[in-house]
Amino acid sequence: MNHWHDYSVPTMRYEAWGGDRVVRAFTNRPASFFALFENACANDPHTDAIVFEGQRWTYAQTRAEALRYAAYFVAQGLRQGDRIILLMGNRPEFVFVLLAAQYLGLITVPVGVREQRPGLAYIASQCEARAIVFDAELSERIPDASQATALQYRWSAEAVSAQLPANADGITSASPSEEDVSCILYTSGTTGKPKGAMLSHRNVVHSVIHFQACMRLQPKDRSALAVPASHVTGLIAIIAALWQVGGAVIVMPAFKADAFLALVEHERISHTLMVPAMYKLCLMSDALPRHDLSSWRLGGYGGAPMPVATIDELAQHIPGLTLLNAYGSTETTSPTTLMPAGLTRTHIDSVGVALPTADIRVMDEEGREVPPGETGELWIGGPMVVPGYWNNPQANATSFTAGYWHSGDLGSVDEQGFVRIYDRKKDMLNRGGFKIYSVEVENTLLALPGVVEAAIVGRPCPVLGERVHAFIHAPTMPHDDEAVRQHCQQLLADYKVPETLTWCDTPLPRNANGKVMKRTLRDQLNT
Repeated sequence: MNHWHDYSVPTMRYEAWGGDRVVRAFTNRPASFFALFENACANDPHTDAIVFEGQRWTYAQTRAEALRYAAYFVAQGLRQGDRIILLMGNRPEFVFVLLAAQYLGLITVPVGVREQRPGLAYIASQCEARAIVFDAELSERIPDASQATALQYRWSAEAVSAQLPANADGITSASPSEEDVSCILYTSGTTGKPKGAMLSHRNVVHSVIHFQACMRLQPKDRSALAVPASHVTGLIAIIAALWQVGGAVIVMPAFKADAFLALVEHERISHTLMVPAMYKLCLMSDALPRHDLSSWRLGGYGGAPMPVATIDELAQHIPGLTLLNAYGSTETTSPTTLMPAGLTRTHIDSVGVALPTADIRVMDEEGREVPPGETGELWIGGPMVVPGYWNNPQANATSFTAGYWHSGDLGSVDEQGFVRIYDRKKDMLNRGGFKIYSVEVENTLLALPGVVEAAIVGRPCPVLGERVHAFIHAPTMPHDDEAVRQHCQQLLADYKVPETLTWCDTPLPRNANGKVMKRTLRDQLNT
């Protein structure tokens, strides 16, 4: 079933990519990551490209600033193909360095500012980065020469900006090929060492065309960058996607609900992509009724279920906001599925349908496709799927088959094409032989008013193997274990109901990519 027939989806064709991959691809597409920006700059150079704490840069001004950074990098000796780490928070300099690197054909390696020195040392060594640009306050985390031998240049963003040349005379674009690596994004590393997913230029451009067509992004859309710019969502789904349509990126250093709502009103923000907890915090803010949020028309979300109560409250307070569930990953350059507009409330248990060029197969343990509606591991193919991990043949061999990436997510696809995600393979609980998908239990907990975050892990049991334990962050509600269990008993099979709970005064622990670290929660439980 084609759910996108009413959308302005560009023409597609099949193309052979790199040996064993044949994909549906968009026939007319930008040539590179930088070309996305360059096209927007040519179309309307005087519109806002970046807004940050009251300062504004048009597309023309952003381009000129980025080329000054490019001139600086060339003068220091960086050349096409060199890897450059970006250890910066949400600030305009992140965008300038990103653009400069893409212009020169450098491979950008954005890293979240939560990353610590050992993780940075591993990343820098694994990809043999030649340079790192970092926020000055993070200087103590930068690995030294003994930890990252190839890391020749260590620059604070503040020092670079003070040394930029007045102009970029004589600097020319590298004009990379589509299959060249544009960025390396290191996966979460919740188990073992992180892997560097290689996002090619054509991976990036296919993802942003998906967002443009299936979110119906418009040239004057203004998006709030309230998630980390270093994450695939911030980098691709917001920054690159808005460049594709010539929109504005409104940069927030950090998400605070009150400040965010004020920014939506002041900057007439129309588009967001956030996790459900951020929407929930907006609803809990006393500032919500004081702001005119009528410009806010698109609200994408992913990474966790959105409770029905939250969807209904948002519809009540912001009636012009269309919520769109999305499912993707670093390895799929952000989007794989998206919920068509108007279907979120009636398909609350689904993450949407496959995007126009995406191909999703549900496979059993033997690598055989299962019938519609049955559960298996999702294998994902398409032009947005990365070609592999940087310098990691073992991971490539186990994670990719004929261009399909093994997602590690257990789910199903029904006859109408709606995709459901039940759990990560490694997070599924087994209580006395009964399989429990943590997402189902977590969604049930999130439906309780006042619950902002919830996570389920298995408590070891010598008799049953595992029992269900819940971690809950609910700063405004009473810590009543029995009330939680009674709520769950009305909605879940008895063996799925959490038997024990931990109430967390602070948000749940997350890794550098923002994912809940269930390994940390399990360790807390067992100490």
